[in-house]
Amino acid sequence: MIPPQEASARRREIEDKLKQEEETLSFIRDSLEKSDQLTKNMVSILSSFESRLMKLENSIIPVHKQTENLQRLQENVEKTLSCLDHVISYYHVASDTERIIREGPTGRLEEYLGSMAKIQKAVEYFQDNNPDSPELNKVKLLFERGKESLESEFRSLMTRHSKVVSPVLILDLISGEDELEVQEEVPLEHLPEGVLQDVIRISRWLVEYGRNQDFMNVYYQIRSSQLDRSIKGLKEHFRKSSSSSGVPYSPAIPNKRKDTPTKKPIKRPGTIRKAQNLLKQYSQHGLDGKKGGSNLIPLEGHEHDFRVKHLSEALNDKHGPLAGQELGRATSLPTERLRGRTVPTGRDDILDVETDAYIHCVSAFVRLAQSEYQLLTDIIPEHHQKKTFDSLIQDALDGLMLEGENIVSAARKAIIRHDYSAVLTVFPILRHLKQTKPEFDQVLQGTAASTKNKLPSLITSMETTGAKALEDFADNIKNDPDKEYNMPKDGTVHELTSNAILFLQQLLDFQETAGAMLASQETSSSATSYSSEFSKRLLSTYICKVLGNLQLNLLSKSKVYEDPALSAIFLHNNYHYILKSLEKSELIQLVAVTQKTAERSYREHIEQQIQTYQRSWLKVTDYITEKNLPVFQPGVKLRDKERQVIKERFKGFNDGLEELCKIQKAWAIPDTEQRDKIRQAQKNIVKETYGAFLHRYGSVPFTKNPEKYIKYRVEQVGDMIDRLFDTSA
Repeated sequence: MIPPQEASARRREIEDKLKQEEETLSFIRDSLEKSDQLTKNMVSILSSFESRLMKLENSIIPVHKQTENLQRLQENVEKTLSCLDHVISYYHVASDTERIIREGPTGRLEEYLGSMAKIQKAVEYFQDNNPDSPELNKVKLLFERGKESLESEFRSLMTRHSKVVSPVLILDLISGEDELEVQEEVPLEHLPEGVLQDVIRISRWLVEYGRNQDFMNVYYQIRSSQLDRSIKGLKEHFRKSSSSSGVPYSPAIPNKRKDTPTKKPIKRPGTIRKAQNLLKQYSQHGLDGKKGGSNLIPLEGHEHDFRVKHLSEALNDKHGPLAGQELGRATSLPTERLRGRTVPTGRDDILDVETDAYIHCVSAFVRLAQSEYQLLTDIIPEHHQKKTFDSLIQDALDGLMLEGENIVSAARKAIIRHDYSAVLTVFPILRHLKQTKPEFDQVLQGTAASTKNKLPSLITSMETTGAKALEDFADNIKNDPDKEYNMPKDGTVHELTSNAILFLQQLLDFQETAGAMLASQETSSSATSYSSEFSKRLLSTYICKVLGNLQLNLLSKSKVYEDPALSAIFLHNNYHYILKSLEKSELIQLVAVTQKTAERSYREHIEQQIQTYQRSWLKVTDYITEKNLPVFQPGVKLRDKERQVIKERFKGFNDGLEELCKIQKAWAIPDTEQRDKIRQAQKNIVKETYGAFLHRYGSVPFTKNPEKYIKYRVEQVGDMIDRLFDTSA
């Protein structure tokens, strides 16, 4: 049960809350009424506003539409006026640009190309919109005239600014080939930079807008002429420099950069010109078989003595004027040379100059062609570059190939005449062509097959001709018919021997080239490539063949001598000269590739000839040997027959000694060591035999006039033998 007080309080509380709720409800009711009133007022206002807006819209929309139409009309008018101005401008293009086109692009290419662009647009407009209008013909004519002017300007720029490259600059350009150190690349400016940019812009315009390729023909014709003239100028430079100073290159240039490389002449074998001269003389008088005489005239009397003694001594003098020269060649010098007159060698000098010039021209072509291609890539469109370059290099390349073929042709004619001096020019040229071929192939990449095949064809032709020359030389060494007329009376080294050795020595400088020549003719090496070892063996075989042929010919020639001793001296001199020449050069190593015993064989031949020579003294010593001499007892008087035998022995020895010394004094052994060796050996034999004979019979009373028979002391006999092979004695 809730107490009455709490219930009363609770009731009052509920009544208070109810009263408050009623007050709140009354407030809400009043607020709703006010809100309804406000809503009605707002609706009334909005309705009024909507009505007014409808009235305004009905008034404004027609005005707006009319304004919009007016604006559209205004825009159309402006566009029409703009189009009219644009169209009208095309009608004025001809008159506006005619003066510029007439005066040409020289000196104002930018303005000129701008005018050509306007004319181009005018032509396009009239073609599209009014093809029958006279204005079209007018702008077309002006466009063609402008294009012709651009073509003319292109030609003019190329002609005026394309200069021949100077020979000195070309030599500087190719000088890096001979230098071990990396040189700064020599700049080669074909066209000034400003001119080059103008040429590039004109060429691009002609391709893009002119639709004309004639300028490419103009380009290659002008540049082809400059390339050809540059190479010919280099060749002429060699000729003039050599004729005036003997030096093929003189790089004296004012204001030349200090670091600009200078060209050194191509190194050529030191004896090649001597070999050419001697081989030429030899071919004219020895190998052809048609001319029986020789320019090696045997010398008589004092002049002959002078040659054998003093010339051989000069050759053996390390500090003398002839130091280092070949014995055989020196003792075979023509009379004219010994008397101070020199055989003219102008033709061979010219050959050397032409050979050097050709080698340099080949290198120059490669370098200049590379430079031309770099220039061409900036000017000629890419898809026309290879064809244009092919045409550009044709004249210069054909000139080089023609000159090479002329060299081959001259070599072939020389082979027919058995003149091998011209053949020597083929070796350095062929070697250089083969060394340069990789660069050639790279430069000619992309050109026509006929262009690429020109150099390989020339190389093949030179190899064939060189191989023919080598084989022909070997055959002629074997079959040289000269015997009686060309034999040295003193038994010294034959001209055939010295020239054969000289020719083989030239092959040392061109081993790979000569080996490749021989390999190219081998059926087993029909492939384009062959090993260097194979080529070396072929060259070794060839050298052995030449030496074998030479030995057979010398044996045949030696039979011309009636005296077997002189024949032996002749063979000894030639064999010794061959052996020493082989040993002083690399020929002996090359021979040893296929013939291991060559050196020993020559030494045996030399010793055999010495023994043959020594047998010539038997007819002297046989008189005084123990056999057939009378035997007597000391103190017993000799019979007349015994005295006569002793007299005959003394007289026979004396006469034989005098005769041999007189004859053999005129013979020659150029090599001092061999001469002394042979003298000493013979002196020992004769002195020993004569000394024993004189000791036994010198004091025997076999005659009343002993001085008549005992004419020489042992020392005198030795002195007489010491004067053998010495024409000055």
